[in-house]
Amino acid sequence: MTPQTPDAAPETPEKILDVDVSTEMQDSFLEYAYSVIYSRALPDARDGLKPVQRRILYQMSDMGLRPDRGHVKSARVVGEVMGKLHPHGDTAIYDALVRMAQSWTLRVPLIDGHGNFGSPDDGPAAPRYTEARLAAAALAMTDGLDEDVVDFVPNYDNQLTQPDVLPAAFPNLLVNGAAGIAVGMATNMAPHNLVEVVAGARYLIENPDASIDDLMSFIPGPDLPGGGTIVGLAGIRDAYTTGRGSFKTRARVSIENLTARKVGLVVTELPYLVGTEKVISKIKDGVTSKKLAGISDVTDLTDRTHGLRLVIGIKTGFSPDAVLEQLYRYTPLEESFNINNVALVRGEPQTLGLRDLLQVYIDHRIEVITRRTRFRLARRTERLHLVEGLLIAILDIDEVIQVIRASDDTEAARVRLIDVFELSVLQADYILELRLRRLTKFSRIELEAERDSLRKEIEELTALLGSPALIRRAVSTELDAVAEKLGTPRRTLLTEAKPGAAPSSRRAQPVVLELADTACVIVLSTTGRAIRIDYPEGTDAAPLPGAGARRARHDAVLSLVSTTSRSEVGAVTTLGRLIRMPVLDLPVVPINSVQLAAGVRIAEYLGLDTKKERVVGLVSLDSPVPIALGTISGVVKRLIPQDYANKPDFEIIALKQGDQVVGVAQPAEQSELVFAASDAQLLRFSVSSVRPQGRTAGGMAGMKLSPGARCIFFGAVSAEDSAVVATVAGSTSMLPGTDPGSAKVSDFSEFPAKGRATGGVRAQRFLKGEDIMLQAWVGPQPALAVGTDGSIRQLPDGGARRDASGTPLDAIVGSIGATMASRMPSDSAPSAD
Repeated sequence: MTPQTPDAAPETPEKILDVDVSTEMQDSFLEYAYSVIYSRALPDARDGLKPVQRRILYQMSDMGLRPDRGHVKSARVVGEVMGKLHPHGDTAIYDALVRMAQSWTLRVPLIDGHGNFGSPDDGPAAPRYTEARLAAAALAMTDGLDEDVVDFVPNYDNQLTQPDVLPAAFPNLLVNGAAGIAVGMATNMAPHNLVEVVAGARYLIENPDASIDDLMSFIPGPDLPGGGTIVGLAGIRDAYTTGRGSFKTRARVSIENLTARKVGLVVTELPYLVGTEKVISKIKDGVTSKKLAGISDVTDLTDRTHGLRLVIGIKTGFSPDAVLEQLYRYTPLEESFNINNVALVRGEPQTLGLRDLLQVYIDHRIEVITRRTRFRLARRTERLHLVEGLLIAILDIDEVIQVIRASDDTEAARVRLIDVFELSVLQADYILELRLRRLTKFSRIELEAERDSLRKEIEELTALLGSPALIRRAVSTELDAVAEKLGTPRRTLLTEAKPGAAPSSRRAQPVVLELADTACVIVLSTTGRAIRIDYPEGTDAAPLPGAGARRARHDAVLSLVSTTSRSEVGAVTTLGRLIRMPVLDLPVVPINSVQLAAGVRIAEYLGLDTKKERVVGLVSLDSPVPIALGTISGVVKRLIPQDYANKPDFEIIALKQGDQVVGVAQPAEQSELVFAASDAQLLRFSVSSVRPQGRTAGGMAGMKLSPGARCIFFGAVSAEDSAVVATVAGSTSMLPGTDPGSAKVSDFSEFPAKGRATGGVRAQRFLKGEDIMLQAWVGPQPALAVGTDGSIRQLPDGGARRDASGTPLDAIVGSIGATMASRMPSDSAPSAD
């Protein structure tokens, strides 16, 4: 043993603390769980962001990475965020940045990425290879941070500050959804359509006691970034009510002829976050394991020009519908989405329903606008104080200069200015810093104008701050502006079809008995888009948009049939076929915002070859009224209702070689039938002059045509209708689509009735160079014209003479139809009994 020297320090006795292991583990685990829940995994219900996302957006805003400036390397953004705000590693920061830039992940991306940001199947490139800047939506999220609208908190080392929450000009949590796994809890929220969410929020602002049913009339369900179809809405209602629910998403699949002898399934939209490689892998596994049969090959034709296109070949002898049902069952073409709306509210994790989510956001925006108003009021009051002092100085500038020159120093000058002119300290300091160029007469005029403007702004801000109703109105107005700027049409279709059943593509499917048979209206546009409008339960006639409503693309109506959701309607084609069409799987649109552009293309829905056959109208199969149809050769026929075949599709007229059906109607006995021909002749005659015939009959003479002419329109006009005749003339010497021609709108009463099988009367006088009538339509006013792309075209005013010339058009008219309001039945909704 080494002897201890006198100068050595005495040994410190060991201090051992006995700690209960279970207590230590419990405390440590709770601290870890608290950190994960509040600092990593769960979003804030106000701005819908997790801390790392919020820090990325704030730091990029602080760096000036606006949409109108160039991209910067993602690695630079990651470094700035990690060094200043989020010291948890670059991987977590970059992963969050990438997610906010992926258009298939967020409904409204917040980051504008440049480079390889991955795909649903593959990850992104390294941050040194990609570039990023803020998207326009991110500016709306961070707008107002410099106006004291939110609290700022210290960063991790207390050297900088960061916002506790972003101002969030739109409900980001509902619009973009969220996903995260904490300790003992998780969140999984579906994206929604910005326009619909804003409409729901504005309604809740105006009606604080709104019910879930009221809100769901604006927000019918999620709107996934990749489109697809949501099947079954009961789970969505549960989620909107309790915060928990589930729904199934399906790919958008159509049956197409790949070659003359081969049929295939073409996938154009996939369920949320499902990639093509995953689908192909599951299909191959299913074929290998004998779970899937009838599949010959799978080809991925996806590209940036045409978008997603996955082609699944079907073997000869197999039903495409049966194969599609197998694919829905065994592959990711159908996926479940479990909603779990967990978010932080006032620092506590809560499970929120739709109304709670909207209310938390509205309360946040009310606070933001209130604080912003206080900030602006204080700044404008300060500025007005300075401007008023400066005006005092300019009005008596000579004495001001004399006072300053006579003072020994700045402090003395300040004191004398305050005493002589009764100024405040701030006003005196501002005058002492005054530049000589501000002493012109023009500067005085500018200051007086600024003073008046500031007083007006202060008055408005004071009124806003003193009125909660005005603040709520400001929240609603700003939400509407954001929706107008950032909103996009709905991408995901909503359907009440039974989960697990394949959608009908070519023939009728069994009725789904489990679903309520609700009253509805099926609408077909002149451009071939079909939608379903469900009547709210317990109501009568549907309050659809009136004649003064703003018209959207594809809104010209060709046919409108009242039916029920479990029923079928008949689609009549140019080849004289009637196809039974179940309406259950048609896209459902809200009754208060009907837009036919959201409809499905009826040719795809029915699996038609559009080069050979197209739908000319819809008819009710439950009505006792006979169907009337006309052909291009002037043949007219009425079909006995009891002679409908019990088949998916059947012929309803024996057409001669080269003849085609041009129009179909279902008129009452008191109505009149109308033909219009290419030589500008129009014929009207009584429905009663055409006796009903059997299904195999070929019809009878309807309109006598001149040589070379053909019928371009057939329809019916009710005796109660205030009908108009809209016609468009052109020239056969011009290439199609190059000359808009001329148009005319006349009252239907101007045209005298003639007997069946006659030539009718002239409907439009041709201008010089015109020799053909291109378009004709007869129906309830007003007439609505659209282009070949569905955009609205302007027709001349009505009231023209029967045989007058037309007015030259500015754009090509592709088709003419009725407005929604004029086609709606005036009586109550159809019964579902």
